[in-house]
Amino acid sequence: MTQTKPSAPAAFDVKEIRMRKIRRVFDSNRLDDIPATVRAELQTAGIGFKKGERIAIGCGSRGIANLPLIVATLVEQVRAAGAEPFIVPVMGSHGGATAEGQQQVLADYGIDEAGVGAPVRSSMETVELPSEGLPHALYMDRLAYESDGVVLVNRVKPHTDFHAEIESGIMKMLIIGLGKHDQADAMHRFGVRGLKELLVPAARRIIETGKIRAGIALVENAYDQTMIIRALGPESIEAEEMKLLDLARAAMPKLPLESIDVLIIDEMGKDISGVGMDPNIIGRIRIPGQPEPDSPWITRIVCTDLTPASHGNALGVGLADLITQRLYDKIDFSAMNPNLFTSTFLERGKIPPVAAGSAEAVAYALRTCSVPDSRKAGILRVRNTLHIDELWVSENALDAVLQSDSVELLDEAGPLLDGNGELMPF
Repeated sequence: MTQTKPSAPAAFDVKEIRMRKIRRVFDSNRLDDIPATVRAELQTAGIGFKKGERIAIGCGSRGIANLPLIVATLVEQVRAAGAEPFIVPVMGSHGGATAEGQQQVLADYGIDEAGVGAPVRSSMETVELPSEGLPHALYMDRLAYESDGVVLVNRVKPHTDFHAEIESGIMKMLIIGLGKHDQADAMHRFGVRGLKELLVPAARRIIETGKIRAGIALVENAYDQTMIIRALGPESIEAEEMKLLDLARAAMPKLPLESIDVLIIDEMGKDISGVGMDPNIIGRIRIPGQPEPDSPWITRIVCTDLTPASHGNALGVGLADLITQRLYDKIDFSAMNPNLFTSTFLERGKIPPVAAGSAEAVAYALRTCSVPDSRKAGILRVRNTLHIDELWVSENALDAVLQSDSVELLDEAGPLLDGNGELMPF
């Protein structure tokens, strides 16, 4: 008897993909009066300044909600006490590891004299501090060290490289940021251990210098709005940051599916995450020796563009499976490589296969996502990993997504791509 072989799925044209836009509702609790909250927190924490003091206000290289307003209010409070505030960039190898580059990073976030009312003084020069008992040298930005006190402003959130009681926040900024490229290089030479095990003892040593006047810790809600502001005296930074990290974890959004065949990310960038695409959202760490998250499981990630605020630093591009020529052409290796090699996590800087455009990238992703019939592949599309409250879902995955709580259908179903083979406007 002759048996008929099952026919292979017909060739699938990615132009046939239809998507439905949805909105997910998260907890939107936020602060309405930012300046009043900053002033009240400083008073509650008993943080004051003396006439004639030179106070360094440290800011980093992340896109933080209301950062210029928060810093401007700090400047106002320092100056009202008769002290002299100035801004120092507090970042390791970002901005190409140059003083000019780091000053430009802050300017792009609105942190300059015109925006916050205080001059920005940028230098890569550090002072080496006593480090007895530590397995590495200890450094501090010279301008900050020569001031009469340092106030650091940073967001507390889950880290992109590891998980522990202290992750990303003031404690990390005390070391990886305030110690500039010298300290970042010293810590990263230990790999993840330098962050997970050695960072906190080193940060304690910096606090013991007496130079740290306060930390202004921020927590954002799932919409990247300021939810909490805490002014912390040096003695309470570590303990309070642990509590704030728990709140930040609880507020962090997640993708609506645990298993995704293809995730399309319109843009990555340093203003979105330290590694361009937040590993806590996409479920990829890509650091040798570190376990990968259990979820979500995403077979193929396509990223199509790099944000202007990244200045060509595409660190984290290795987290994607496919990128477009447009993204590749925006990479400035002189900006990315100092950050990459300082981190030591080379997997994150490896260039994925480059597709001519979005249509080709999606086609390759579908061809390699282990779903024989591409029409059955579940596809999600997000603007970036910082804004995932609104996203596009392929029609065949819509029922599964609608089982999540608080999902609202928005636009009618439409094509993924326009007539030129590029993604439809978000």
